[in-house]
Amino acid sequence: MKNVFLKRVAIVIIAVVTMSMSAFAQEKGDMAIGGSLVFGSGNGYGNVGLGGKFQYNVTNPIRLEGAFTYFFEKKNTSMWDLSANAHYLFKVADQITVYPLAGVGILGVSSYGHSDSDFGINLGGGLDYKLADNLFINAELKFRVGGDWDRTMFGIGLGYRF
Repeated sequence: MKNVFLKRVAIVIIAVVTMSMSAFAQEKGDMAIGGSLVFGSGNGYGNVGLGGKFQYNVTNPIRLEGAFTYFFEKKNTSMWDLSANAHYLFKVADQITVYPLAGVGILGVSSYGHSDSDFGINLGGGLDYKLADNLFINAELKFRVGGDWDRTMFGIGLGYRF
């Protein structure tokens, strides 16, 4: 089952890269902060959370991101996700940038008074849509694999670039 999952992730990444035309015009040193609404599912369990992120452009097309998401309690179980990801930015239109992402993360789970955490690998991609010079909306699909909790996370959010 994981081989099918990894093949799907590879297809998504290849499609994003193939659709892209040129590197995004963000400059080295640009930073952004943002918040998002995230839906996570996996292992027969789905829940909604709120997240925050900080992004820093290391080079013109490469952006690093630190992100934290807290998933609200459902069925006596709550979760949090702390991730460090790298994005390779491609501009596909004046207002639209797409990116594949890869990174690492820790997922914490608290259920019925018991807490645990798992290390995992993040793979996925996203899209930024520029609303104004410093304001953008974002959609991102991330697959977390590894440990006891494989998760698919879809988020939509708002960010401010400075």
